[in-house]
Amino acid sequence: MTPELDVAVVGAGVAGLTAAHELRRAGLTVRVYEEQPHVGGRMRSFRHDGYTVDTGAEQISSRGYRATWELLARLGVPLDDVPRIGASIAVRRGGRAHPGVAERRAVLTGAGLSPRARVDLARLLAWSARRRGAFDDDHPERTPLGTATVAEFAARYHRDLHDYLLQPLCGSFFGWDTSRSTAAPLISLLLAVGPTAGWRTYRDGMDLLARRLATGLDVVTGRTVHQVTADLDTARLHLEDEVVTARAAVLAVPAPVAARLHTTAAPEAAAYLSACTFTPALKVSCLLDRPLAPVCDRPLYVLLTPRVEDRVLSCVIADHVKHPQRAPAGKGLLTLMADARTLPDLLRAPHSEVVDRLTTAARRYVPELGTAGRQYFVHAHSHGLPEATAAALGLRARFMARGTCPVEYAGDWVMLRPSSEGAVRSGALAASRVLARLPRRAGRFAPQSQETTS
Repeated sequence: MTPELDVAVVGAGVAGLTAAHELRRAGLTVRVYEEQPHVGGRMRSFRHDGYTVDTGAEQISSRGYRATWELLARLGVPLDDVPRIGASIAVRRGGRAHPGVAERRAVLTGAGLSPRARVDLARLLAWSARRRGAFDDDHPERTPLGTATVAEFAARYHRDLHDYLLQPLCGSFFGWDTSRSTAAPLISLLLAVGPTAGWRTYRDGMDLLARRLATGLDVVTGRTVHQVTADLDTARLHLEDEVVTARAAVLAVPAPVAARLHTTAAPEAAAYLSACTFTPALKVSCLLDRPLAPVCDRPLYVLLTPRVEDRVLSCVIADHVKHPQRAPAGKGLLTLMADARTLPDLLRAPHSEVVDRLTTAARRYVPELGTAGRQYFVHAHSHGLPEATAAALGLRARFMARGTCPVEYAGDWVMLRPSSEGAVRSGALAASRVLARLPRRAGRFAPQSQETTS
């Protein structure tokens, strides 16, 4: 039987949409299937009563996001639609906010670090500068750090570097446990993106890229793929009421979901899929009647709340400071991120209890929050961000060197880079692997891979 499609993509997040976009450019017939009623995945945004609420990712960077910026340019997205955030990131310590986290001048200003810790921060920066060439964010498994965890790496330095810098960054932006996730991907990413002064956001919500990619693609939302099977030449997507055949399939879903959908993966793929565990994520969006933010002597975009200071929250994000169009004029929008230790209970709790626990904790940093809240939304992701465990890092090279087959994979977990840039690079890589197997249509050119498999 002749397959219905050249390629079927499962998942309409940024990774899946990037893969579909690249394959469509190469002249193939492509269809994307998405279980949710919307595109965007963990970069979804929604609009409500004049507010723009980001349910997942919060920012991108001017540096270290080469594939994303190339894609934005191809899509015709002007730089004005990706404005610089500009405000500071602070860490909470000793009853106040210390701005300047992840900025170069933190060695001088402290940013919550003790004088002795600042000396060790200078040591860490000098060490990483000397070895910058050894850190390739496309190949985190090849760095001098091996499979050392973040906590093991931090143990070389003053305790403050873990407690008031690395742990808060990992816990808030990645949801990582520093005793489980490895340092190599983290250091590679920090070196690639540089200081926070270069961080940007999308003007009209973090789903801008997903929406632009989906335009012109064949995207079917609200349809669940229950199983993916394949033989040497054909992939089959088993939906509730039909079986869709394609010459190839791309599973652009979290690794645990991909493993469940395609149970007959090759050994090197199956082993890596099994090792790529994910941390859940939960956040509460607070729609406010006035523009409140954590108290600080500088405008704050994020207040990190380290585990040694707070057992409920990992950070507070002032979305209306991130970009003023996130909230109507004169209003405010805060995001409260839950600490990973609270998630087992919160994921099972009613939303009203989740809101109460997180807003109560946040009033320590935003005292007027209790009287300013208009409406609250809870966003939970059972597969929040991929952990870069030692097991996954050790298996990645073999996974990347596997041969091509009818079923390919995309997602930030493929790159072990928990970011939208990791998703974009993985989507382009999946597309190039598909095109290596399928004849290209005349008059089109295949995209170049963002990573080699050698």
